[in-house]
Amino acid sequence: MKIFTGSSNPILAEEIASYMNMDLGKSVLEQFSDGEIHFYIDENVRGEDVFVIQTGSRETSFHLMELFVMVDALKRASAERITAVIPYYCYARQDWKDRPRVPISARLIADLIEAAGANRVLTMDLHSPQIQGFFSVPVDNLVARVVLEKYFKSIDLENLTIISPDAGGVGRARWFAKRMNASLGIIDKRRPAPNIAKVLHVIGEVDGHDVIILDDMVDTGGTLVQSAEALMKEGAKRVFAACTHPVLSGDAVEKIDQSELKKLVVTNTIPLEGRKQTSNKITVLSVAELFGEAIRRIHKGASVSSLFQ
Repeated sequence: MKIFTGSSNPILAEEIASYMNMDLGKSVLEQFSDGEIHFYIDENVRGEDVFVIQTGSRETSFHLMELFVMVDALKRASAERITAVIPYYCYARQDWKDRPRVPISARLIADLIEAAGANRVLTMDLHSPQIQGFFSVPVDNLVARVVLEKYFKSIDLENLTIISPDAGGVGRARWFAKRMNASLGIIDKRRPAPNIAKVLHVIGEVDGHDVIILDDMVDTGGTLVQSAEALMKEGAKRVFAACTHPVLSGDAVEKIDQSELKKLVVTNTIPLEGRKQTSNKITVLSVAELFGEAIRRIHKGASVSSLFQ
């Protein structure tokens, strides 16, 4: 088995390799003067079970192209099996035609990953679990909620309610509420345009409760900030937020810092690149151990789903 990494999140890749007591594979990833990606493998991979770690980030399209080039090189170097390890599966929000004449970009990315030569995909908290059906190769969708659960059980929370920020996330929130022995609530919102959300109504009992808003990602922070305001107006005692993927584009960190949120807990599927230092409300948890154990089990042919039981 060998593990290679692109340039999107080398720190997470190093943590995963360290957990597995391995060194990252030797390779060279460069750019020509016009920005074209140049990659070559600096060791033998023939017959190896290879894992390529590359996440979505602030340069999403560039890092996707890196992934395609790396997978193609490994395929042509006769790797036995290639697993694309994508902690944050970008373009996942475009997973259906919500209006005429738009692409289904999540399906397009799936097709491109397979066309490059990936035999398997390992990811975390897909925006919609149905995206697994866009692939004809096996997809393992890890859940960060086991890491988030451990953190929130370590702090003192009273009369806890888990809030889903929209109807689509109810399944995710229900699973977490059951694990945390908490009640469940929903924010009824409308999204008139991309990255614009309007909170309309809080469904569920939150008066006098500690509340955790659970979502798969936080992008502009607008939904979180509005949801926190609505929950405080309904009498919530404290409002926390837990999100797997910290996209945090634009002035999201500043919004969160000035909001009613007590704390935002995220994972390191996307590198924050120093942005979290501008806010003491953001806590980052590592998912390296979870990915490392999943990679080990995939390599050995063991159960991955048992990680969450």
